[in-house]
Amino acid sequence: MINIVLFEPEIPPNTGNIIRLAANTGSQLHLIKPFGFDLEDKKLRRAGLDYREYAGVCVYENWLEFSKTNGNYRFFGITTKGNCCYSDVQYRDEDFLIFGPETRGLPESVRNELDRMHLLRIPMLPDNRSLNLSNAVALIVYEAWRQLGFAQGS
Repeated sequence: MINIVLFEPEIPPNTGNIIRLAANTGSQLHLIKPFGFDLEDKKLRRAGLDYREYAGVCVYENWLEFSKTNGNYRFFGITTKGNCCYSDVQYRDEDFLIFGPETRGLPESVRNELDRMHLLRIPMLPDNRSLNLSNAVALIVYEAWRQLGFAQGS
């Protein structure tokens, strides 16, 4: 199972789309506060199409609580400042993929806690900022799941 981590997500439809992605890929979703919305937001529910009941979702008050709870696993930070291409990694069951907020990306304080070779990037044309968060999550989750043989998928 791949673990998707959203650090301080800001936009409800992105989180809703990622809840739906988690439900459809058997991924676990981890949400780190503060959020830019309420978990009962209509836009979140609409985008997630009520898939929340099918997706495992864990909520943490802050980065410290999250890292203490899950510190025995491999963490990969997804950032435009990454050193490695996401497709060059050999993913393992239970890896954690950490994505930053839509408007700011993964903060330096979090990046500094991760192994330099665990900072991953998605190749893009020069002078572009980044992909939409839910698109970036889908791209990397499906690569990791593919490498794991689409375990439990049909």
